[in-house]
Amino acid sequence: MRRGLAGQRLVATFLGGALLFNYPVLSLLDRSEPFFGMPMLWACLFIVWAALIAVVAWIAERGAR
Repeated sequence: MRRGLAGQRLVATFLGGALLFNYPVLSLLDRSEPFFGMPMLWACLFIVWAALIAVVAWIAERGAR
């Protein structure tokens, strides 16, 4: 039962990441204002990418127990 739930969470994470990296969402962030010294689009891409890696690692570690 636990492995199925982890698989479902990974699929949901993938779909959420695919949604966040899709054009309509990224076009909302395409502004010239700097965010931590970088264009807002690039900063948000790196933040979302790091968050997805952290969520997948959390799911994988939790499912291993």
